Parts: sequence; structure tokens; C-alpha cells
Amino acid sequence: MSDYPRGAELAGALVATAPRVWHGVEKLGTPGEVDALLAEHGFAGSCTPAELDGVRDLRTELRAIVDAAVAGEETGVVVRRASALAAGGLTLGEAGPARGGLPAWVFGSDAGLVEGLAAVTGVGLLGAVRALGPERFRACAAPFCEGAFVDVSRAGRRRYCMPDLCGNRVHVANHRARRRSG
Repeated sequence: MSDYPRGAELAGALVATAPRVWHGVEKLGTPGEVDALLAEHGFAGSCTPAELDGVRDLRTELRAIVDAAVAGEETGVVVRRASALAAGGLTLGEAGPARGGLPAWVFGSDAGLVEGLAAVTGVGLLGAVRALGPERFRACAAPFCEGAFVDVSRAGRRRYCMPDLCGNRVHVANHRARRRSG
């Protein structure tokens, strides 16, 4: 579970592709867009057209889990839902070198892309709840954004689902407001 930040960040990245966040625009419109998102976050994978709807359904479940934590639902609810995702395609195994003498988490041989993503993101969310607490599950602070994310940063002060986009837009708007009033 020491790699949970990667899974939690991938969960947030998937959530950030939803039409709800992009004012009706689907950011996972093709299998190639899923592949690009995975590559951007250091994961290998090749999405088929048949798997695309499954990835979008996973994104919906991830958003529901993050929203439950943001709304202050009982931590057990968040843990149960994330555990259900993690259980789908993840097993303990000896494939490759283990960290610290412990067996590595590996995907079962029958796990497809969607099950693998569910396992990685489920473990990421579980790790975040355990290590950081449910208060690290947040709604984006940008007034124009409907995004949500898990803050796995060391300082725990992240405010925006996409700091480079939402954070920058807020800072530009604040700068322009100061120039108009000054």
C-alpha cells in the first residue's frame, strides 16, 4: 500500500475527465484518450473500444466514492466501496522484486484493463483513507469547477482538482480583479 498515492492520483485524474467537470465535454471519448491518460500517469495499458464504457463506469464509481468522503459520510462507506473496486483484479503475488521483502501487488492473469484500473484506484483510495484520512478527499475550490480529488501531497494543502488549469484560472481572475480595483 506504500504506492497508494499513484492510485489515488489516477483516480482523481479519471474523475477530472468527466463531462460534469468539463461543462458537458467528454474527455474520455476514445480508447486513445484513455491510453494517453494512463501514460501521462505512468501506467501501461491499451483500452479497446469495448472497454471504454467500463472505464467511464469506473470513473462514475470513483466520483461517487470521493463525493461520499467529501460529504462527510461514514468512513466505513468509503472503505467498503473502495474495497469492492480493489478486490476485482488485485492479488498478492511474487511477480517481480518485492519491496521490503513483502510480496508485490499484481493483477490476476484474468484481469482486464477495467478490473486492473479498478484495483489500482481502489487500493489508492484505501491507502489515502488509511494514511491521510477522509478529510483529504476534496471538492475543487475553483468556483467554476465541479471537480473533486484526493490530496496526496505531503503538505496536504492542495485546493484544485487540476492545479495547472483551475488554480491558474483562479489566480488570473484574482490578478485581473486586483488590477481593476487598484
